[in-house]
Amino acid sequence: MAQVDKEAVKRFLLQLQDNICAELEVADGEASFIEDAWSRELGGGGRTRVLKGGAIIEQGGVNFSHVFGDKMPGSATAHRPELAGRKFEAMGVSLVIHPNNPFIPTSHANVRFFIAEKEGSEPIWWFGGGFDLTPFYPFHDDCQHWHDTAKQLCAPFGADVYAEHKKWCDDYFFLPHRNETRGVGGLFFDDLNQWGFEKSFAYMRAVGEGFTKGYLPILEKRKDTLYTEQHRQFQLYRRGRYVEFNLVYDRGTLFGLQSKGRTESILMSMPPLARWEYNYQVEEGSHEALLYKEYLSPREW
Repeated sequence: MAQVDKEAVKRFLLQLQDNICAELEVADGEASFIEDAWSRELGGGGRTRVLKGGAIIEQGGVNFSHVFGDKMPGSATAHRPELAGRKFEAMGVSLVIHPNNPFIPTSHANVRFFIAEKEGSEPIWWFGGGFDLTPFYPFHDDCQHWHDTAKQLCAPFGADVYAEHKKWCDDYFFLPHRNETRGVGGLFFDDLNQWGFEKSFAYMRAVGEGFTKGYLPILEKRKDTLYTEQHRQFQLYRRGRYVEFNLVYDRGTLFGLQSKGRTESILMSMPPLARWEYNYQVEEGSHEALLYKEYLSPREW
């Protein structure tokens, strides 16, 4: 089995953050990312980069973090009890983009690497990550392009990879209390080590680099679509679902908070504006109703 190369993973993640930020700045055409470098008292730190008030992006963040410590947080050992008593390192890039225009979907991606070590024992390590798309006013062509990008990057790694990781994404980004998916999915994977280090790392790289290939063409296509205040208010209402998922169900948020990471960086994924409305009902036959009817339950692409 190939030796685990933590430094190679870290180098890739830092470069991935740089590349994605550069591409998003070009796509926005107006605003730039500001960076906050931070350190964690218990070990590690990161680079948080946020773009606000852009021509296209209302708020977006692209974060790198590398944290380590002597004890895994409860959110990790709850799923992997064999990790108890081991030192750990966790590193990754995570991003969320909240556009101004309601016709451009919100998007999220992350790639990450965990390793837990104990003297005298083999290290336990895995990769995880994925990306997903959350449209408010969905277009079939956009969603198809998103999933086609996912299919293409998965193809070299096995005939069943897309189907498995697509279903995992549908299952993960689901709000049981609303009985709906967060969006139209994409890819999600975790605990990936069965392929060995080199192949698993290559897949993580492909997913990380695939995000802008999937997202930027949609952003470019929809950025000049005219919208009304009604469209904007529906966008803000649906952003509330994003908040509900991230604060109630998201493992990354829980891990970050339980491992005493930087709160501002962890909650960077929250939209700058959102709203809730009691017993909101969409008008039958409307574009808003189309979202509920055709796009908030798992489907094949």
